[in-house]
Amino acid sequence: MEQKNLLLHSCCGPCSTAVIERLLPDYSITVFFYNPCITDREEYEKRKAEQIRFIDAVNRRAAGERGHITFVEGDYDPERYLERVRGLEQEPEGGARCTVCFQMRLAGTAAFAAEHGYPIFGTTLTVSPHKDYRRISEIGRALATEFGIEYLDRDFKKKAGFQRSVQLSREYGLYRQNYCGCLFSKND
Repeated sequence: MEQKNLLLHSCCGPCSTAVIERLLPDYSITVFFYNPCITDREEYEKRKAEQIRFIDAVNRRAAGERGHITFVEGDYDPERYLERVRGLEQEPEGGARCTVCFQMRLAGTAAFAAEHGYPIFGTTLTVSPHKDYRRISEIGRALATEFGIEYLDRDFKKKAGFQRSVQLSREYGLYRQNYCGCLFSKND
C-alpha cells in the first residue's frame, strides 16, 4: 500500500517524536514548523534546530526503510501573531488567546498543504495534555472543509502518547522547553 503524503504541523521536536513514530508506517511525512507564537527568536531557533536534529536522527535510523521525513519551515512572523492576540494578553493559558493561536497555525498549515498538493494535514498539538483536543479538532476539520483537503483528526495524547514523547525526547537527548512558546505562557 502506498503511503499518503501528510503535512504535519509541529509545535516542537519533543511533541513530534511520538506522533511521527505512530504515523511513519502509514504516511510520507513533511514536518511543517510554523510557530509565529514563539516571539523570542533565540528560543524559536533552538526549537527549530531540535526539530531538524530529531528528523535527521529518525531518517538515519530508517535509512533504506519505508518512510522518510522532510522538513519545511513556515514564515516566522511573531508580529502578526501579536497583532492577532492583541487584547487577549491577560487570558489564561488554554483560553481565547490559545484558540486564536491554534487557528492561526492550523490555517497556515492547511493553506500550505492545499497550495503544495498535500491531500492531508495534521498537527502534533494534540499530544500535549495542556492542549484542548476538541477545540483543535474543530478548527482542523473546519479548515479541511474550507481548503478541500483532509484533516488527520487524532488525539495523540491517547494510548500514553505524551508519556511516549517524553521518553523519546530523553532517548534522543532533545531540549524540552517548560512552556508552550508564547511570552504569555512563559509567564503563566
